[in-house]
Amino acid sequence: MNSANQTVIFASTLYVVPTPIGNLGDITYRALEVLQQVSVIAAEDTRHTGLLLQHFAIKTSMFAFHDHNEKKQATDQLLKKLQAGQSIALVSDAGTPLINDPGYHLVRCCREAGIRVVPLPGACAAITALSAAGVASDRFCYEGFLPATKKAREDRLRSLIKEPRTLIFLESTHRLKESLADMVNIFGSVRYVILARELTKTYESIYGAPVEELLAWVQEDEYRGRGEMVLIVEGYKVPLNDALPVEALRTLALLRQELPLKKAAALTAKIHSVKKNALYRYGVAQEDLE
Repeated sequence: MNSANQTVIFASTLYVVPTPIGNLGDITYRALEVLQQVSVIAAEDTRHTGLLLQHFAIKTSMFAFHDHNEKKQATDQLLKKLQAGQSIALVSDAGTPLINDPGYHLVRCCREAGIRVVPLPGACAAITALSAAGVASDRFCYEGFLPATKKAREDRLRSLIKEPRTLIFLESTHRLKESLADMVNIFGSVRYVILARELTKTYESIYGAPVEELLAWVQEDEYRGRGEMVLIVEGYKVPLNDALPVEALRTLALLRQELPLKKAAALTAKIHSVKKNALYRYGVAQEDLE
């Protein structure tokens, strides 16, 4: 085992190296040492990674490795380098390689060829967002980007309606509003969603609300829907009507005949000393059935 304060670079070894998702100060000492000492850096975008290397005065040569060439000649070329004794660091544009980035095919081929693969811990936008979301994090499901077309996106969301684990999505500026609108229609208006954008950067923001309110919040200001974004969606919860007093449900039903649901839920909560959000979720579920 390596000493705690010493990085030893092994021959014929692929290192999976996370890089910062925004703030360059988030790179680890070990990552810098690996990037400095390996034979080659396999980079998703050599221009982007070149800026990182320039910032830290690292002069290791780079090899372009991306979605378009991974399953073609690039993997074979890197395997030959590894088998010849070279060490290679795999990096993506930001965060941990393979998490919605190229590298799966290369790592699989390395393992099948008996080539050592060493993963380094480090930045990951999905986990960074989850750690600040304030929703259950003991079990979660990473879904990456939702499909670009509406039909496919709706089908994916429908397949996840009753998923009890916290859901993690990446989303683009161009589709954020459409995806949130589809979540309102499919998950219901009160499913709690957190939008984490521009994490670790100057304009970082983390905002959570029932998804219908979150959509309205995004629509109020165009800048709220710009940048690199992660959506954290609270998992499905069994309807709470069994846990609510029968008297409270009767009061809610009567008040709903004369008042908007939010107002009816608020008044019922005061009358019966129960949670307003639980009554509201129950009311929305009932409306979906009507």
